Amino acid sequence: MQNEEQLIAGLQSAEKKNEAFKQLISQYKERLYWHIRKMVLNHDDADDVLQNTFIKVFRHMDNFKEESKLYSWLYRIATNEAITFLNSKAKQNNTTLEKIKDESINNLTADVYFEGDEIQLKLQKAIATLPEKQQLVFNMKYFDDLTYEELSEILETSTGALKSSYHLAVKKITTYLSED
Repeated sequence: MQNEEQLIAGLQSAEKKNEAFKQLISQYKERLYWHIRKMVLNHDDADDVLQNTFIKVFRHMDNFKEESKLYSWLYRIATNEAITFLNSKAKQNNTTLEKIKDESINNLTADVYFEGDEIQLKLQKAIATLPEKQQLVFNMKYFDDLTYEELSEILETSTGALKSSYHLAVKKITTYLSED
């Protein structure tokens, strides 16, 4: 397994790009899949978005300026691809993003790839009630265990704003889960 500098050098080298790209996919596909999956909720959609993410990474690797870590750049691309996908799906179905998310939540139990129990389903429903930015921050902090500094790089916003978003998200989720 290559370190980040070696991987970037390989990706930016015409001779080594294909081999380095295979390594990049191997190293990051699972983490990115689950990041995307938490946003789009459906396995097939997550696979499609993941594929689009890697296509975009491959095409735009020359644009990577190394001002952030490679995985931060990858997460940013995956996040943007997932948001674009959800917005496009809502537009195609002539509906709102909220309705698309509600439909996805309702279809989770029918998804053969969803292994969650009733509590996890309720948590996913609670997360779906959050505004988009709070969802992103919560998922990346809670599930992916990213630091506020890493989140700041990925989402290009201040750590103070992220801490506030996370705190509000936790508060809303706690309230949602305590209702019944």
